[in-house]
Parts: sequence; structure tokens; C-alpha cells
Amino acid sequence: MIEKIIRVLLTAALLGGSVAAQSTIAPTPNSTPPPSAAPPTSLTPSNIIPGTAAPPNPILRFAKLSPLGDSPDWSKLQAFAKTMTRAELEAALKEIYTDNSTLPAAWRIEGTALLIQTGDPAHPEARIELESISKPPSESTRPWHRVTELQPIQDRPLLSDLHIALDPGHIGGGYGRIEERFLSFQPNEFIQEGDLSLVTAQMLAERLKALGAYVSLVRENSEPVTKARPATLREAALKGLREAGFPDPKEGYDGLTGDAKLLTVQWQSEKLFYRVSEIHARGNKVNTQIKPDLVLCLHYNAEAWGNATSPQFSPQNHAHVLVNGCYSPAELEQADVRFEMFHRLFSRIHEEEIPLADAVAEGLLRATGLPPYIYTTPNARRASANPAVYARNLLANRLYDCPVVYLEPFVMNHEETYRRLLAGHFVGRTLIAGRLQTSAVEDYVRGVVDGLVAYYQKHRKPL
Repeated sequence: MIEKIIRVLLTAALLGGSVAAQSTIAPTPNSTPPPSAAPPTSLTPSNIIPGTAAPPNPILRFAKLSPLGDSPDWSKLQAFAKTMTRAELEAALKEIYTDNSTLPAAWRIEGTALLIQTGDPAHPEARIELESISKPPSESTRPWHRVTELQPIQDRPLLSDLHIALDPGHIGGGYGRIEERFLSFQPNEFIQEGDLSLVTAQMLAERLKALGAYVSLVRENSEPVTKARPATLREAALKGLREAGFPDPKEGYDGLTGDAKLLTVQWQSEKLFYRVSEIHARGNKVNTQIKPDLVLCLHYNAEAWGNATSPQFSPQNHAHVLVNGCYSPAELEQADVRFEMFHRLFSRIHEEEIPLADAVAEGLLRATGLPPYIYTTPNARRASANPAVYARNLLANRLYDCPVVYLEPFVMNHEETYRRLLAGHFVGRTLIAGRLQTSAVEDYVRGVVDGLVAYYQKHRKPL
């Protein structure tokens, strides 16, 4: 049990994002300290007990930032003042953005205003006025376009005027092993999620361009977008470990496994590099350079495969699609996460994002023949009637300032899928594991294209 507590604590404290919602460590009900045990006036590594420490001041509690996060400019939310009704706000929070926890929230609604805790002692609350009649914000408040705002297609290809960014998940190349996305069952053969997602993005880009879309790749090769490297993030990793209650962690993880490996500066530095700094860099590129109408985050899923040097096949094979939402109270204690959630909510990104995800999920399930994945953990919630579409708070679908459809088809360590992925991309069928099979990459691409075509055929003005 203690190993699980340590893993959850460190993951939540050091990496942020949806992982914090996977488990909750609660104090013993009705417990009170003895009179002689006065709470410490400040937090130091010597007085932190993992899983129990919390800043005593409510303002300081809401001042925390996620790893490598920036302090938010709360004044930017004023662009959305008097654009949303109280009923719309409450519905979005209840049905999409929160996990419906009964714990006290970092905001409240008073009459015709939303008041959000900022964590700033000088300005402890951000006040956003609500409206009695819905008045969606103008296009000037966002860089992306709704389908209804695109020009009529007339005689042009269906996806004309639409700017789609393809974000190939992970990095691959020489980084696949430290990303823990390198999978090999035999010498001299392997697959890496970062390599597969890049090939998928390249194939998908050509299909979308043929349909008239303008397409940008967030990552164009097997090199990171971020300029940071694990060595440059060492101090941040060390600080995070100490703040989590581990004042003297080991430096490297050679020869270590399990939680002992997790408690090293090297492991945490690598996680900050590829899981946090890399996504922040991609988010900055998407929001300031590409400015698309839609981002498709392309991933391949996996079940637990055990020791990387002796992995296990899984009988499971499935697909699902994610939109942003299902923030936990622990995540929302972080000021930047709280700001980003409300910015997405007031931008009404979910109004475009969820129907898009529904259409893409339907196309993906049909093309791959995979069953929908069913979440049994509290870090995700159903986002629509489609059984494959879930809301989950991930760094990528939170930071990208536009609709994001995050795809997770196929289980890489499912034996048949592994064999198909080894064959890479091809058109038609070829002999794999004793029978003629299609390319898993091709099925993935076809499913996404079919879903987008169905969505824009249904919602885009023809003339």
C-alpha cells in the first residue's frame, strides 16, 4: 500500500495533469491532532509527511502551479464577461469539466457572477459577470473557427478553409526507451509509439490535404519540440522530490526498478522532459504559430506489459477518443490548471469539440472494428452518448487553445496488433500471422478521415 501511495503522490505532485485524479488519499475521518502538536508555520522537507501536507492558508493552497506551469493572467477571462448564463456555466461544470466531487470547489457562484480563487493575496478572487441571456463571445476572443463560421464550400473540396494541426504523440527515434514507449518481443524487431504516430500523421496529412484542408504537423520528425533536456530539468526534478517529502533522493536509477526507480532525480528529470516540457512547447507552437481550427492528437494505446526487457502480450484490444474535462479537486488547486479550465469553458470549445469527437470515434470504431475502451477509474467520465468518447484532463488537450480530439486506438502489445504494426503502413492486405490483414495504420487513417468527412458533410453549409 505504501508503494502505491508514494507513486500516486509523486505522479500528482511532479507531473500534474489527469494523473492526480487516479487515486485519492484521504485523512482518517474526525482525526484531530493532540493539543501539543501545533501545525508548522511553514512547509519544509523536514516537516512534510508524504500524502498529508497541505498549506494551511486557503489562498496559498490555491496558489500552487502545475510542474513548469506559469502564473495565469486572470484578467484575460474578462473578455468572456456577460457571455454565458448561470445555467450554461453550471451545466458545463457538472456535465463535462468536473468529476462531480463533493469536495469544496475553488470557486463559487453568487447571483450573476462567478468568483474564482486566484491564489494571489493581493487579488484573491477573479469576478466574471454572467448574463441572463446567452451571448456567445465574438470570434475575436479565439483563434479557431466553428464549422458554422467557415465559408460555404460551393464547388470546392469539403475541408477547404479548415486548418487542422496533427500532433503525433510522443517523440520516438532515440527517445523511445526513456519515454517507455519502446516495445520489442524478439531481438532485432521493435515498435515505438512516437514513430508510429508520426507515420500515421504523415499519411493522414496527405488524405486531408486532398480534401482541401490546410494541414500542419506539430512535430515533423523524431526530435523534441522543446529545447529543454533532462539534464536542464534536474533542479526542477530535485525540487519537486523534496517538496513531495523526499529530501535526499538518489541521483540515477541504474539497477533500480519499481518505486525505487521512480524516486530518482534521473527518472523525474526525464518525465519532466518528455511529458511536461515537451507538451508545453507543443502548446506554445500550436497557440502562437499554427493557430489551427482543430488539433488531432494521434496516439496508440497499450495495456501493462510488465518488464520492458521481457514484455507480455495482452488479450485486450480497443479504441477510445478523449476530449478535455473531468478535472479533479486536486488538479484544480493549481492556479494555472484552474485558469486553463475556465478559459476553455468560457471559450465554449466543448460545444465544437464533443460533436467532432463523436464523429471521429464513430469512424474510427467502424474502420478498425475495435470495441470501445471502458474507463473504470475516476480520472475520466463519459462525455456523450458515444461509448468511446470520454472527457479527461490531459496536458495536451488542456493547453491547446482550440478543439482537440485525442485518439487512442489499438493496444500495441496485443499480439495481432503488434504484428500488424511491425509491418508499418501499406495499402491493401498482406500476410501477417498466417492470414491476410490490412495495415493498422491505414485503418486508423481511414477511420479519422471518415469521421471528419461525416461531421463536415452534416454541419457545413453547402452554399
